[in-house]
Order: sequence, then structure tokens, then C-alpha cells
Amino acid sequence: MISDLVIIGGGAAGFMGAITAISNGLRSVVILEGTPKVLEKVRISGGGRCNLTNSCWDISDLVNNYPRGDKQLLGLFNRFSTAEAFDWFQNKGLDLKIEKDGRVFPCSDSSEDVIKCLTDVAKRSGVKVFTNSHVKKIIIKKVGFNLFVKGNNVFESKNILICTGGHPSGRRLAKSLGHSIIQPVPSLFSLSTPENLLRSCSGVTLDVQIKLTVNKKIYTETGSILITHKGFSGPVILRLSAFSARNLHANKYKGELRINWLCMTEYEVRSKLDLYKLENGKKVVLNNKPFKDLPRSIWRALLLNLNIDSQLKWADLSKYQKDSIVKCLIMKSFLINSRGPFGEEFVSAGGVSLKEINFKTMESKICESLFFAGEVLDIDGITGGFNFQHCWTSAWVAANAISAKQKKLTSL
Repeated sequence: MISDLVIIGGGAAGFMGAITAISNGLRSVVILEGTPKVLEKVRISGGGRCNLTNSCWDISDLVNNYPRGDKQLLGLFNRFSTAEAFDWFQNKGLDLKIEKDGRVFPCSDSSEDVIKCLTDVAKRSGVKVFTNSHVKKIIIKKVGFNLFVKGNNVFESKNILICTGGHPSGRRLAKSLGHSIIQPVPSLFSLSTPENLLRSCSGVTLDVQIKLTVNKKIYTETGSILITHKGFSGPVILRLSAFSARNLHANKYKGELRINWLCMTEYEVRSKLDLYKLENGKKVVLNNKPFKDLPRSIWRALLLNLNIDSQLKWADLSKYQKDSIVKCLIMKSFLINSRGPFGEEFVSAGGVSLKEINFKTMESKICESLFFAGEVLDIDGITGGFNFQHCWTSAWVAANAISAKQKKLTSL
């Protein structure tokens, strides 16, 4: 039997593509998953809660969350964006909630409900799912393809949609069919420093302005940072790591991180220090800080690093000491010597070259009837549900294009 569509990869993009294609009239849709279980990345995402999209409804703002692929996604999101994904899942019976930071989760806080939603809809629609079905080779025929699968099985299909995420198997198949691969490198990771002055502050979070210099290129971000026992993490660091991923990799994860702990200008900090000194001359500097939002542990760690005497009174603070404190508060530098754990469900920067994809249809420009969706492409987002959104969108667009193509051929 020849299928209308074989989808390689039973993840987020694979299921969205299968359900959309068969609901648009394709008669036979098959998902081939190489591992024993489908939707494993959905299962572990968000700490088992599954952050399946984001409530960033404005498309011009939404694309700013993608270090690679933002221009291509602009057109795709105009067809199926976060609002459409939200409604799609709700209409399929999955109740969703929006958290304060804009992340969208199932109301149950369980990724299992997202998996159940997708697998149940696929089953009811007639999608055939085969696990432990690793695709070893694809042969292009005069019309369609032969897919050689583990266990000496052969599937025939008029169209193929590759949705293998970050797994190397999809890139290998794409390359065998003539595609160029942008070598994947880690994205979304923490940064490590050999300096230990903040070790006592491990676990502390606060909003900061940061500037990362890597091989003379500067990246800036503002947001929440988390001090770890080895360095820095938190949303602002993960975003920074995503946008600087390739440069950091090329520079062996060496760089300089400069932190403005107060998100204030030098003038504002000096003014605040001068006023506090004037009004609190008898108080001990180390135990009394002018900035209420700066955690006490960081204030003490920075001042001890400057060798400020533990008994020094504000009235006795010298101009040199004050200048040192100002500099430390708004431009403290840390050497970055490596990346920390590779997190956020192992998002990577790299994949099938975007130059070789028609983004109106997600079809290959090199191989007719071959389509791509999801993270197998050189597109990646920051943490917050953006990577799943790209999967939903690209798979929806690809499935609609495949359905339209088959309808046209059938009518001839």
C-alpha cells in the first residue's frame, strides 16, 4: 500500500502534521518513530508540565524570541501563530492556562494530558503510528519514495515530512537527499566562571542588565539571573546563550560577562550612595545597603571582594572606596570559561539549511514531495514555549500544503 504521507518522527511536529493532514482529506497518514515511545520531548518538557506555547500574541514581538529563523517564521506565524495553537488545543479538549510570565501550560500541569490529547486525536482520525521504526534509508522513485525501516520493513509514500527534532537521524536522511546541514551546537545553557566570589550567593535571583563579550562581539540582555554554585543561569542567561550560541561554541565558551546589578546608570548609583552616606553616617557599610532590591548576600559578597572593612562606617567611606563600589555595582566583570549543563530539553542551534526550504509550503527546494517541520530545521527559540510553537506552526503549514497538493493531483 502506498501512503499519501509518511511522517518521520513521532514528536510534537509529527503529530501536529499527521492530525492536520488527515483532517484535510489525506486518506492514509503514517508516523514512523524510531524509539519505543512517541512524544518523549513533550513528556519531559517544562519539568513534566509541558510549556506548549506562549501568550505572546503580537507576531512582530513573537519572532524576536528566535535567534535563528525569525525572518522565515514571520510569514509562517501570520498563518498559524500562538493564538491559533492555543485555540487548537482547547478545541481538542485540552484546558490551558497562562502564567504570569506568558508561558502556557495545561491546567492539570501534566504533560501526560498533552500527550493524551495528541495521541487520542490522531487515533480517532485514523493516523497509523509505528514505534521502534527507525528509518535507515530513503530511495526516490519516479513518483514518491521507498523508506527502508529497521526490521527489513519497507514503506511507500507519495510525500515525506521529516520531523525528527534535534536527533541526528533526520539530518542524516536530509543530507542523503541532497540537503546542506548547518552543524548543530548547544543552545540554552548556563555559563560557568572560575571566580568564586559569589559562591555564598548560590540560589539568589534578581533582575540585572548583562553584557557578554565573545571574541569582540557584544550581546546585551536585561532580565532575571540566577546565581549558581558554578556561575550564572536563569532566563536572561539562557536567552543570552541562545543568541550567542554559535559564537560561544566557536570561541570554546570563553568570554567576559559584565553585570549591572541595579539596572541603574552611574549617575543614579552615585546620587543614591551620596544621599545614603549623608543620612546614615553612623551605620556599618557592610550591613546597611542603599538599594532595597539588591539581595544582602550579593551586597556583602561584592564589598568583601573589594576588601571593605567589616566595621567601616558610612561616614568614613573614602572617595576611592565609593568609586570602587559604584564600578562593582554597575560593571562587575566575570570571566566565562565554559558552559554549564545543556538544558531546556536539549535545544540546539543548527539543522537543515533554511535556504533550501520553500517557507510557503515547507517543501524542499531540492527534492520534490519532501517536507520539513520543527527543530530538524536551522530554527530555534529561547525558553518559554517558543520551540514547541515553531513545531506546531511549521507542521501545520507543511500538512496543509501536502493536503492541497494531493487534492490537486487527484482532481487532474
